[in-house]
Amino acid sequence: MRRLSRRLYTLAMYLAMPVILYRLAFRGLRNRGYFSRWLERFGWFRDPSFESSIWVHAVSVGEFNAAIPLIQELMRRHPDLPMVVTTITPTGSDRVLKQFGARVFHVYLPYDLPAAIERFFARIKPRIAVVMETEIWPNLYFACREHQIPIFIANARLSERSMRGYGPAMSLITEAVRCASLVAAQSQIDAERFLQLGAARDRVCVVGNIKFDMAVPDGLHEIAREWRQAWGALRPVWIAASTHEGEESAVLQAHARILGRFPDALMILVPRHPERFRAAISLCRSYGFRTSCRSEDQIAALDSQCFVVDTMGELLKFYMCADACFVGGSLDRIGGHNVLEPAALCKPILIGPYTFNFAEITDTLVGENAAIRVANGAELGTQVIRVLSDGKRALAMGRAALAVVERERGAVPRTMLAIEAILSDSPTSARH
Repeated sequence: MRRLSRRLYTLAMYLAMPVILYRLAFRGLRNRGYFSRWLERFGWFRDPSFESSIWVHAVSVGEFNAAIPLIQELMRRHPDLPMVVTTITPTGSDRVLKQFGARVFHVYLPYDLPAAIERFFARIKPRIAVVMETEIWPNLYFACREHQIPIFIANARLSERSMRGYGPAMSLITEAVRCASLVAAQSQIDAERFLQLGAARDRVCVVGNIKFDMAVPDGLHEIAREWRQAWGALRPVWIAASTHEGEESAVLQAHARILGRFPDALMILVPRHPERFRAAISLCRSYGFRTSCRSEDQIAALDSQCFVVDTMGELLKFYMCADACFVGGSLDRIGGHNVLEPAALCKPILIGPYTFNFAEITDTLVGENAAIRVANGAELGTQVIRVLSDGKRALAMGRAALAVVERERGAVPRTMLAIEAILSDSPTSARH
């Protein structure tokens, strides 16, 4: 029965390829990076002639950012082993190359087709697969088991929504997750869900969320001071970060309300995806806001009411400039994005009602009076006004947020201990 399920799944993947490629091309209309390097997605790329490697997979920017300290530590401890990093999205690829350049070998993860996976393994010969968060691809996991490549699911999280989404493929996903050598869960709730999914109890542990261990880059305070001086040091500034199409109108309505109380207020808008950059700029202007953007104007002007960050990899700089931080993906049913970045910068945080991707973290921040949960754009505007009007409250919220981050640090060394234990037991290279 299991063999039949795998064959049916593989057949479905092959039959879905025209639709998958059409979707890839469609996304390329908004982000031209999707038009390039298609062969990599089928396991065709230049052979780096590795005898063995460490392979880390991070689906996109957020997962890669979380993986950075692990990658750095693995490179430090194993300088003799090439580091392979895979992503799925062009934005993730750009972030990898910007962070590490030629120090890592980057390719796109191949589609979950047996032949593509075999070509991928034949070229990189992974000694271990470190998979970030919630990427479970049945054929990939089965191939790892067959080649005796240990799978380590790092910073593992699994939402209730993801559990329901597996639906009719649940039995196949269960078999796949049982291939993992270890599931290092972010929280006890995540660990319990992986156990419900079918992971072996002796292969699941709770190490915490490695995003708590993020390092704050040097020089952020100086950059923020310089930028704020340029666009008006005394202006109230708030940021709407990682926003999606469905919630940007609500954010702009909130800003209209804020301008009614603070006529010189500046909103920094950071769309989640590059394909939204131009549309977000147009949307701001359609509301009548004086709008500038990062790619054309570098920094906001004195009379700018909206400043759209249409570049990648600069979110921390703009968080540091803000007096209040709204984290997007939470007004719509996206599930929310990383609230730990503004928390680590000692900033007051606002979130919408949908934060199931970071449920435990956001609940903790709200419970510690470090974050405010709002229901909609109107309430967002009201609450931002309250934060901007009360400096003492904003400072207390920021300090409470930072205290939560400091209290929860330590997941990276715990994760590294587990990875090292697996590496010490693994063969020197994959068997092909």
